[in-house]
Amino acid sequence: MRPGARLGVDVGSVRIGVARSDPRGVLATPLETVRRGKGDLDRIAELVAEYEAVEVIVGLPTSLSGRSGPAADQARRFAEALAGRLSGLLPDDGVRLYDERLTTVTAETGLRQSGVRGKARRQVVDQAAAAVLLQAALDGERLTGRPPGETVRGSS
Repeated sequence: MRPGARLGVDVGSVRIGVARSDPRGVLATPLETVRRGKGDLDRIAELVAEYEAVEVIVGLPTSLSGRSGPAADQARRFAEALAGRLSGLLPDDGVRLYDERLTTVTAETGLRQSGVRGKARRQVVDQAAAAVLLQAALDGERLTGRPPGETVRGSS
């Protein structure tokens, strides 16, 4: 397992859930929800610096059959813009896309089972989905010995 904290990012049309791992890359925990739009890339860059992250994992929403649709295209464009914004803060392969199938469903189920209801759940579900995504990426790397997902190159 490569050392260093990672951030997980679950990109939605309105909100972006962010999670972080410990510096050993073992456990993912929810961090915050960032409003999508002006300043979102800057806030994620601040979090990268604050937590000394070595990598950002961006969720790639694909269908259960593995096909990409408009949401996947949107996530890919966001990841490219983020990689461009983080240039110099992270290594060239520091932003990666990772399959996020069922992360929001898993997060919703976990929150519901924990007794988190209604508005309170809506406020944290994006963070929880980012944590599920990041944990899956960490576990995948631990099992395979390879960095998770695919590298994203920045766009200008």
